Amino acid sequence: MDRAVPPPGELLEIAVDVARAAAATAHRMWAEGVSVAATKSTVTDVVTAADRAVERQVLDALRRIRPHDAVLGEEYGAGDAAPAARVRWILDPIDGTVNYLYGLPCCAVSLAAEVDGQVVAGVVRNVFTGDEWTATAGGGAYRAGERLRCSAETDLGQALVATGFGYDPARRAHQARVLAGLIGHVRDVRRQGAASVDLCLAAEGRLDAYYEKGLNLWDHAAGALVGTEAGLLVGGLGGRPAGPDLVIAAPPALFAPLHDRLADLDASGGP
Repeated sequence: MDRAVPPPGELLEIAVDVARAAAATAHRMWAEGVSVAATKSTVTDVVTAADRAVERQVLDALRRIRPHDAVLGEEYGAGDAAPAARVRWILDPIDGTVNYLYGLPCCAVSLAAEVDGQVVAGVVRNVFTGDEWTATAGGGAYRAGERLRCSAETDLGQALVATGFGYDPARRAHQARVLAGLIGHVRDVRRQGAASVDLCLAAEGRLDAYYEKGLNLWDHAAGALVGTEAGLLVGGLGGRPAGPDLVIAAPPALFAPLHDRLADLDASGGP
């Protein structure tokens, strides 16, 4: 097998094919009756049998196609990946597992390709609706063949902002206090329950902005690339990159005021 690194477009083609098959498996398993396989951080932070089956399917597919690449997945971690691999795939098999468990149509397979530490291709595929967002670094972001452009809103007070909450009760309480301090300064707030989908909705302007504390790389790798390629600024507080402390995604005109308000509210603090 050729160990050369393909261009982003070729990596995206692989990601799309693999993610589509994975989403089909997730949908079939839900239709057959999904079960809770385990819990993670708390008893409400569930892992379904489908999460594990889908991740295993993606791992197997990527190892057939690109056997020398590394893979970072939510359920199985880095596995037995070679640390020297230039290409690393970053997978959330079902982002929005609780939505998936309840049959709410906001959950997705998220798969990104990273080359030498930079995400260069990504796809987010909604398990229930089939909506699919894709992006390559420098090549734009797309849904259904249409190039995406983020919101042109310039007034934070008129912005529709999405967020999410962790599962630990103490963290939720802190996040609720942050939200209480923000909600009077924006048009309104939405909470869909899948970070990758929120980032993609912001990318196409169906949301104006998004923020959340506690995200792992697999939660935002593909969606953040889609957002960036659609014109969003994606980062953390104080010039830091997006990460577990905070992810903020907003159009250029909204990023600074949203950032500053979140900083004042200590959005990256708490448990």
